[in-house]
Amino acid sequence: MTQEPNPMFDFADHPDIADFAAAANTERRQDLGNFDPDYVDIVDYIVRCTHKIWEERAVHLIHTHYTHNARVHTSGGLTTYGSAAVVRNTLRSQAAYSGSRSFADDVLWGGNAADGFYTSHRIFTVGVNTGDTDHGPPTGRRIGRWIIADCKIRDNRIYEEWLVSDHSAELRQLGYDPLHLARTSAPVQPLPPGDPTGEDGQYPPTILALPSPTEPEAFVRALLHNLWNARMLNLVRACYAPGHVAWVPGGRQLYGQGDYEGFVLGLMAQFSDLRLSVDHVCVLGSAERGHRVATRWTMQGTHDGPGRYGRPTGRRVRMLGITHHELQGGLIRQEWTLFDEFALLRQLHAPLATEHAPDVAQLAPSATEEPTLP
Repeated sequence: MTQEPNPMFDFADHPDIADFAAAANTERRQDLGNFDPDYVDIVDYIVRCTHKIWEERAVHLIHTHYTHNARVHTSGGLTTYGSAAVVRNTLRSQAAYSGSRSFADDVLWGGNAADGFYTSHRIFTVGVNTGDTDHGPPTGRRIGRWIIADCKIRDNRIYEEWLVSDHSAELRQLGYDPLHLARTSAPVQPLPPGDPTGEDGQYPPTILALPSPTEPEAFVRALLHNLWNARMLNLVRACYAPGHVAWVPGGRQLYGQGDYEGFVLGLMAQFSDLRLSVDHVCVLGSAERGHRVATRWTMQGTHDGPGRYGRPTGRRVRMLGITHHELQGGLIRQEWTLFDEFALLRQLHAPLATEHAPDVAQLAPSATEEPTLP
């Protein structure tokens, strides 16, 4: 009697890191092509190579798990090139935080060995700040933050990555004021003005037909367009469960449709010409078990209204973001939406490269300053 091969790892089954360790060097659960032989499938690869590099401190493995010319895009708009840059940034982060742990919360994926794989890896990281950071000496404080990393991979090597971290949550846990840090940071290049009327010009916004949630990729694409670009806020009540839970930037957790409507409205009020474009989607799951959808997107807009990010500056912003949705029973029940609020604040409040940097001593917060992030 032929024994059935072990199923691929799936976070819907809530695997433990010990399960991944036990699978090392066993029979392949998926055709991976020229991956290292100890990996059994693409989920195992992402979880264990992250564990090896970040928790076991095998930093040298970056050279065998990233191509020499790998591109890494961050939500702050910076792109680095090459595995040496990944090594440098990894060493700096590990030196800043002792006792760091990176807990894998989900891995969504698509692709195959011939064409390459695409993964979206959601992690919760913790650590104690015992080393210097870009913002100052050690604080001794413990931090915990969400990170999502999207990767393109072929033959055991990541050749392109999009990395989004909840940087503002990290800064506040360290005791910093992200708005003050943004205002006193290095100058930034201004973005060129955009079309305030958006892509539809004088015409009403395009409204897409909303497919059934049983077609999760098409459903999420249309939902995000209609909600954010057509301003169809009624879709929150129609498509999100009453008990919907969302994790959003700043370490905030939202409960229910009302909280989520407030989050969406808050961004729209501050960026009235805000536009969201979907860059990539991958889906796992089934109608019976539920679908999990990872969406990488870009959002642009003009800061022309008051709110969480301070007084209107009139500046244009561009943000890289990633959202993970969980759909069950035709409704979105949980989501993780990440973009780097500190990078956004820098685009809004840092000195412009065409201006003289301000005197840091004159930028100390006062009772009359705009509100800081709560």
